[in-house]
Amino acid sequence: MSEAVGKKKESVGEFVQKTREELTRVSFPSGEDVRKTTIIVIINVIFFAVFLYVVDIFWSYVLEGITWAVGRVTGF
Repeated sequence: MSEAVGKKKESVGEFVQKTREELTRVSFPSGEDVRKTTIIVIINVIFFAVFLYVVDIFWSYVLEGITWAVGRVTGF
């Protein structure tokens, strides 16, 4: 923020030129890299979806059992 103090604004043309220069220094991943990481992400999403489903079902049974036990003890 302190750099902006006293600095004149650059024109749109200068901004576009600097942006194009910066883009020449950027390295983009290859198509094969994108494909591999996409597959890894999809596999992880499926794995965690199934894992959380199993945990949810497990806790449903546990809480249902606790509710049943408390009901038996208290008579409700």
